[in-house]
Amino acid sequence: MEKKQICVVGGGASGMMAAIMAARGGAAVTLLEHNEKTGRKILATGNGRCNLTNRVQTPGCYHSSEPNTAWEILQQFSLSDTLEFFEEIGISVKERDGYLYPASMQAASVQELLEMEARYRKVKIKCREHVKEILPGKKIASQFPFLVKTETWQYEADAVILACGSCASRIDGADGSGYVLTEELGLSLVEPLPALVPLIGKEKYFSKWAGVRVEGRISLLKGTEVVDTQEGELQLTDYGISGIPVFQCSALAARLLKEGQKLTAMLDFLPACTIEEIRQLLGKRREQCPYKSTAALLTGLFPEKLCQVLMEGKPDLFALAEKIKEFPVKIKKTKGFETAQVCTGGVSLSEVNPRTLECKRIPGLYLAGELLDTDGICGGYNLQWAWTTGACAGKEAAKC
Repeated sequence: MEKKQICVVGGGASGMMAAIMAARGGAAVTLLEHNEKTGRKILATGNGRCNLTNRVQTPGCYHSSEPNTAWEILQQFSLSDTLEFFEEIGISVKERDGYLYPASMQAASVQELLEMEARYRKVKIKCREHVKEILPGKKIASQFPFLVKTETWQYEADAVILACGSCASRIDGADGSGYVLTEELGLSLVEPLPALVPLIGKEKYFSKWAGVRVEGRISLLKGTEVVDTQEGELQLTDYGISGIPVFQCSALAARLLKEGQKLTAMLDFLPACTIEEIRQLLGKRREQCPYKSTAALLTGLFPEKLCQVLMEGKPDLFALAEKIKEFPVKIKKTKGFETAQVCTGGVSLSEVNPRTLECKRIPGLYLAGELLDTDGICGGYNLQWAWTTGACAGKEAAKC
């Protein structure tokens, strides 16, 4: 019996996983990657350490227009399945507060071992192949259901797995071409927007606090309604705000801004204290050191640059406590795709069977990874989505 011919488009995390699982399932797999090597984005994850996944897995860690479907998909190849897979190919994990990394703490080892496994499974890896068109069914004169055309060649296939990522990041090849392919195939798309990205504010004082890092809380307000709250290290920049808490809010911010909503990021620089406790703290400092100016009362609490911004307008102790606790930044927009780690949006999950990731409209076509309308928060969740969807699509595509 001849092996099932499968073409995987995209050699990132989800594409490599899909190719390996399809090959393990007995299929003959060809993987097409338009960069000069596979896993370019893997190499950049986790500041070069590759945050593989996270011990904590809850529905709230993932964003989608169809969150229940996204969570159902994630059950098809779980965290334990993922860790077992990586152990099989030689990647032991190291845990830091639930964040899981390769024991080597090097993203390169993940990319190398994935490619080793793929080549061992006889996956044909074709780099510098840019897919221009996918022709299914009656559109081709072939015994195969699909024809995948690149700039230089064409590949016949029994099944195709689209895992070509998004337009996020500065990495070459992150051009959003996968969206074009899916739209040409008639699939519906939730507009992709930047996610895990800094927010740009409207104020003019940002140059004064640029470079400050401070522990705090961000509350994202739509009008007066708090729609998200995150804590951690805030990075104050010459254009607005950044840091992991800001990234966690950014996908929702991008979507609301696209809808025309007015957003404010309310910053809390002492989240452990109430306004009254801050007033008492400042009052006690004044009693202990009556020779200090109001501005000097902040010395030792915050970096000097932040103190200067907090003191603009020369507030009294009561007003100063309010500014420390509720400092508003009006949000103008997010940074662009080139700065984003991932995209929010993508091919609607309504287009795929959540148990198999096979396209409902085009049998034999499977979708995986960031191309789909699901994105995770910081902490390894976007890679977990890639591993899960890639594994599921690869296994199912290989079935006769």
